[in-house]
Amino acid sequence: MYTAAQLEQFCTTIFLHLGFPEEVAKISAYNLVRADVKGIDSHGVARLSGFVRLVQAGRINPHAQIKITHETPGTATLDADAGLGLWTAHEAMNLAIEKAKLIGTAWVAVANSSHFGIAANHVELAIKNNMIGMAMTNASPLVAPAGSIEAYLGTNPICIGVPAGKYPPFIADMATAAAANGKLEIAQRKEAPIPEGWVQTKEGKPSTDPNELKNQGTLLPLGSDIDHGYHKGYALGSIVDIMSGVLSGANYGKWVPPFVSFLAPAAQLPGKGIGHFVGAWRIDAFQKAEHFTAQMEQWIEGIKSLKKAPGIEEILIPGAPEYRMEQERLVHGIPLSNKVLEDLGTLENMFGIKL
Repeated sequence: MYTAAQLEQFCTTIFLHLGFPEEVAKISAYNLVRADVKGIDSHGVARLSGFVRLVQAGRINPHAQIKITHETPGTATLDADAGLGLWTAHEAMNLAIEKAKLIGTAWVAVANSSHFGIAANHVELAIKNNMIGMAMTNASPLVAPAGSIEAYLGTNPICIGVPAGKYPPFIADMATAAAANGKLEIAQRKEAPIPEGWVQTKEGKPSTDPNELKNQGTLLPLGSDIDHGYHKGYALGSIVDIMSGVLSGANYGKWVPPFVSFLAPAAQLPGKGIGHFVGAWRIDAFQKAEHFTAQMEQWIEGIKSLKKAPGIEEILIPGAPEYRMEQERLVHGIPLSNKVLEDLGTLENMFGIKL
């Protein structure tokens, strides 16, 4: 078991060794470890070595300077200068929050960025300011649109977070694919099969092999098949790609650069890097904040009071599992798999530091 502070210090030191400014290193390390704290182990320190390789390959710029390329009182578009998405999305949300404080709501699009970790991290910035937040990002093409056997969309997560008064905030953070690629990576580390409906072979047949993407298979949209509404997951993933990529000037569709460093981006790209889209709503721009809080608490209590299906002990509010895992891991520590420890051991030797 490791404490969040230990992992953050280790990640910060690695980022500093790579040339990132101290503030960027600390923000990025915090956002990376927050995934582990919440129990989303696929997006935490397991991704650190991938970021290191992308920096070494020249695809992430440690000295990035974010620039505003277009702006109105309630919107902005940023060129992230190939910066680390863990930090650039954080800065974008802070800008949205500052604009929302002035006019009620604000939206910021980001181009020329990279993987931004879990979307909930950025949404939480809005929640801390008693605002509703939204964050989404496109990602490298692994998902076949409904009816296709060829990848075009990323797992393209979307997150909305809402303050909930005396209760933990409502945070709905989800991939628009049937499963995030990180879940396949966890299954690979465990050498375990995955549920049917997550992936298809390159011929379009069902598969439970977590390595199927390496065999030119594809992830399926949320819904998995036509009978279970996978056109809806396809539509949601498309919305994220358009708002994050097309609107911002980033790459989109099959041109979004891969996270792995050994796969080079396409030779001719329509945009720059990976794109994000974030927004913030000031609650009192719509009604009195205290009235909203009281109603939000009543909404949650209404959910919790519903009759439960057979075998279900509790109806959970979106965000509750991650909140409970956070409370547990902040006290008892964060477990790391042997594969992740091996990766971190490689970084220890590479940079001459110890976890």
